[in-house]
Order: sequence, then C-alpha cells, then structure tokens
Amino acid sequence: MSSLPSLSGIATLVRGACPHDCPDTCALLTTVVDGVATKVQGNPAHPQTDGVLCAKVSKYPERTYHAERVLTPLKRCGPKGSGRFTPVSWDAALDDIGARLQAIAQRAPEAILPYSYAGTMGLVQGESMDRRFFHQLGASLLDRTICASAGGEALVHTYGGKLGMRVQFFAESRLIIIWGSNSIGSNLHFWRYAQAAKRDGARLICIDPRKTETADKCHEHLQLRPGTDAALALALMHELIRNDWLDHDYIARHTLGWEALRERALQWPPERAAEVCGLPVQQIVELAREYGTTERAAIRLNYGVQRARGGGNAVRAIACLPALTGAWRHRAGGLLLSSSAALPARRAALQKPELLGARRPRTINMSTIGNALLEPGGGAFGPRIEALVVYNSNPVAVAPESAKVVQGFAREDLFTVVIEHFMTDTADHADYVLPATTQLEHWDIHGSYGHTDVLLNRPAVAPWGEARSNAQIFRELAARMAVHDAAFAAPWFADSDEDLCRQALDPAQVDFQQLLDTGFAHLRLPDAPFAEGGFATPSGKCEFHSARLEAQGINPLPDYLPNHELPDPQGPYPLAMISPPARNFLNSTFVNVQKLRNAEGRPLLEMHPDDAAARGIEDGALVRVFNARGEHLCHASLNGRTRAGLVVGLGIWWRKDGANGTNVNELTHQHLTDLGRAPSFYDCTVEVAAA
Repeated sequence: MSSLPSLSGIATLVRGACPHDCPDTCALLTTVVDGVATKVQGNPAHPQTDGVLCAKVSKYPERTYHAERVLTPLKRCGPKGSGRFTPVSWDAALDDIGARLQAIAQRAPEAILPYSYAGTMGLVQGESMDRRFFHQLGASLLDRTICASAGGEALVHTYGGKLGMRVQFFAESRLIIIWGSNSIGSNLHFWRYAQAAKRDGARLICIDPRKTETADKCHEHLQLRPGTDAALALALMHELIRNDWLDHDYIARHTLGWEALRERALQWPPERAAEVCGLPVQQIVELAREYGTTERAAIRLNYGVQRARGGGNAVRAIACLPALTGAWRHRAGGLLLSSSAALPARRAALQKPELLGARRPRTINMSTIGNALLEPGGGAFGPRIEALVVYNSNPVAVAPESAKVVQGFAREDLFTVVIEHFMTDTADHADYVLPATTQLEHWDIHGSYGHTDVLLNRPAVAPWGEARSNAQIFRELAARMAVHDAAFAAPWFADSDEDLCRQALDPAQVDFQQLLDTGFAHLRLPDAPFAEGGFATPSGKCEFHSARLEAQGINPLPDYLPNHELPDPQGPYPLAMISPPARNFLNSTFVNVQKLRNAEGRPLLEMHPDDAAARGIEDGALVRVFNARGEHLCHASLNGRTRAGLVVGLGIWWRKDGANGTNVNELTHQHLTDLGRAPSFYDCTVEVAAA
C-alpha cells in the first residue's frame, strides 16, 4: 500500500457490494476514516454474506491504495508491449481518443470494437453508458462468451433460463453433489450451507478432475477425465432407469422428450461410462443409487464443467437429472448453476440498443479475439479491426491462444484504449491507459448468479488521484463525439451514475429506497421454483428434447461429445491439461496484491508423480509445458491433486510474471464449445519436459 495521510478522525461505515465474478456477490461494509478506506468486511446484516468475506476481497484496501495503481491518464511513448508511457491530462487524452474514434467511425464504424467482461459485474459500470456509446457509434458488437455462455445456453434450452435452487436451502439437503466446482475457493458462502448440511448428516460428493480443497472435505471424490461429464450423467440416468428410481408422475407432467432421452441413456451402461471417464464402475453405480434413493438430493454445478468441446451438452445432461427423480418437488432438491435470470434488470433501458436504428453491426466473439485481430479485413469478416476499447478485462492474459492475442495487440496500426486500475499485460499494449475507479469509489447495482438478492454499491471514498468511473469516461467521450454528431448530445448521454442505478431495476420488484436504506433487497421468489413444473421454456416443461436446438441443426437431446484434443500416449502431446484459477486469484485479478501473491507463491503445474517420474521431473523443478501453439515455463508441483495423464496449470498469472513471459493461455486454443460459442480452456493437450 502506498503512503497515506495519518488518520485521526471518527470512523464511518459505508454499505457496498463485491463487484467480482463470483456467485456469492457479498454485501460489504467499508470503514472510512478521514476520507480513507481502512477496512473492508462482510455485512453481517445480509444473510447470504453473514459478515464473512473471502481472503481476496478482504484485501480490497490494499488493492485500492496499491503503490502501482494508475492514477493519471497515460499515453504510449515506446513500442507496443514495452509498458513505456507518459502522463497526459484527461482533456488531451479524451480529445485525441474522440478524434481518432470519430475519424474511423466516419469510414467504417464496425472497425471499432469494445472488449469487456466481468472485471466488475455491476450493471452500471459494466453495461450501461458504454453500451449506449458504442450503439450510437455503430461499432461492432462483442459476443461475451469467455466464462459462462455454454452452460448458460444449456440452461436456456433445458429450463428456459439461468434458474435453479435457492442457495440457502442446500443447508437442508440430504445429499449434495458438487460438480465441477472448488467451492471452498470460489463459492465460499455456498460451502457454509453445505457444511451445515454435512453437520446435520448430509453426504457430500465431489466430481472434479482435480482433487481440490473441496474434494478433500467431501465424503467421496469422483476424479473423472476432463470433458467426460456428459458420459457420467448419462450413465447415472441409465441406472435410474434400470432400477426405477424415477418419479414417473413428475416426468409425465413436467418434462418433454422422455422417451427419446430414455433411449439415449440406455446406451450408456456404467461400464461404458467408466471407460470414457476413467472411473471405477462401482463408483458410478453407487453414486446413481445414492442420488436415486435420496429424497432431498441437490446438485451444485459450476462452470468448470462447460469448458470443453461438449460442455453445453454436459450441462444439459446434468440438468435433466433432478426432473427424472422429482428432486425439484423439494426446496432442498434440484440443481443450481446460475440464478441470474431472476434479476429484474432493465438492461434495454440501460443499454439502449434502439440507438443502432436500422444498423446491424457484425458480432465478434471475445473468445477468438486472437484470430479476429489478425484478420486482414474484407469478405465475410468485414472491415479490419482498427480500434479497440478494453475495459473490465485483461484479454492479453485471459483469452485463449495468447501468442495470437499478443500478436494482434502488438499491431502498430491498431489504436487501443485500455481503462484500468493497473498496468496489466493488456495495458502494456495500449496507446492510452485511462485510470478507472475501484468499487470503493463509485455507484453501482449488482445482482448475483449464486443467490437471489439485489445489492447497491455506494462510493465509500472519493476517487483516488484522477480516476474516473467507466460510466463517466464514456459520458465524456460522448461529449467529444457530440461536436461532430448531434446524436451524442441526447439527454441519455448525460445520465449520472446514480441516475443509471435508479434506471437499472424494475421498480415494481425492487424498492430503490430500500437499497439506499439497507444496501440490499431480497427478490420475492418461490422456495422451490419447479415444484409444480412452470419452467420458462416454450413448453413450460423441463425440455429433455429441445425443438429450438433441433431448428438450429443441433442435436436436440443431450449427448457426450469427445474433446477437441484427446491425449494420445504415443503422440507428441500425451497429457491433458486444465487451467482452473489459483485459489488466491480471481482470473487475473488480485495477482499483484502482495499478500495474495505471497500465498500463491509462483506459477505452478500440478503433475501426477508417475508422469513426473517418467520425465525425470522432481517436485519444484522448473519445467517446459508445450504444444504446437507455444511453451510456458513454470514449476512442477507433485502435490497429489491430479490424476495420471492430467496436468493442472493453475492460473491466471499475468504473462509478465512468467519465467519466459507467458502464462498457461499460451497453450490453450480458440476452438469453441458445442453450445454458446464459448472457449474450451479445459480441452487441451500438452507435453512436459524438464527445463
């Protein structure tokens, strides 16, 4: 933390919300003394947070007052990627940026691309004034797929939307299957409910290719091969059918396509799935028995499942299970992947897509940004990308096949603006870096994908240095554009951040005054959302068979799809690799918070001792991980957390922290998932050698 003035005043508490890409969306209390935030803690009045924060967000003051924080606009004065910049005034920066964007927009507005994701999950700082600006401009649209779109689309075609159990009722479950989630590190408040159920006699089962910290605390761990989850789910269905562990009334009244799904599931006896998944047959049989004979059986599914070629199908297959057993009849039964569709957000009011008029700009997938930036332009692709505005994201570190991403960002003819807190790998490649406010310094509204509350974030302190909120930056850019285009002078480009907060939610469902008074509001929802059916699909039923998918030429029934890349023991890349976040980081956020960095140590590759011994690699040794896309240097960890044939590259470190200036995304590819056009980060093969 940089030097701050001595503090002597009275402490005040300001209510807020955690902005990060996590299902918990905690309510915060920030202690402020003499205008300085001295402590961030969980709000004990918010039932889901209950006064508890993760180790990452509890360090928020250190992040806000970090000595390396960008506090003034910067203009590049060296080669792209060199990180050499000089300070400039806001007026100079915005005048030049506005002029450059205006000149490109007059020729080819689609040559401008916004690139953002969930650096903040807020409705205001994440998807309001920025979208108005780019819609008015006619810029290319961004397909925001990098995290959750495969699983999200799978839920849409099964349940009708991102809907599921209410998280607090997991505490009453008798069986909890934690599937593709390291809940201790990435869903702490759910884990507290799971622990309460465990103390009350519930059985906890973890399904994950890695022996996570969560697996350590469960009664059983099914350590399957990556990308084989659909095969396991189909084998569970097979056993439910064979033993008649089915709720025939629920199936008849509240599902669609049962006979076709039954026929498919019967093709997947446990023996077949065991061979595909790399599991003992008896483990699959026993899991099916427990699931089929336990009345309050709940599945906590997370997004690790969907980061392979068949990830969407895997989520669809798993999502069918509670309808087969009638688990949805109980509030402590069913499934939760995401509950974000319950949020009564007024996104059209915030984003104003009508500003596009009759224009229909192309859509560019953020997960294939490496290829997109290297496209020469013309043909079906349209104009070459000439300008890129990056905010709430660090694509040079987090996007797949990063050698291509770096090559694209290094183009001297690409005008790049990055709105950031720190000089990330992406900021190093910018023409301008603009200092953004942190969560402690601006207004915002937050929903959640792990619980069903709405939260308000109030600014606790004034922006440090010359930082400005995302919404303010786009307001001021709009004012520059208005000199040449009167449409940018419209009143909606003058809405303040607080105005945008008030516009964000349906007032019939959320009382904004309550948010001001308490910081949060509970959505009025049924305890058991599908106890009597009522799915949000066109049929109103849980759709095993999706006519909408069939109309797109996609298999209407869930199925198992092998990975894009399968390890071949005799081939050049015989090891599978997955790259989940390190426990003390959240994607590439928090990597430069020293206490968290110290806890994480250094970039690691977890290996099975047998795989390491076959390559002459000892614990802690520097290793080369490589494939046809590139190589990454890191240190081997033989900690017993991975299965033979699988390596785990814990991420996501900034590239500049890597021993050879890379991170694990040097090795991942840009192939997409079956549904949702999402990246398949956990569908990758490599070889490892001593460095």
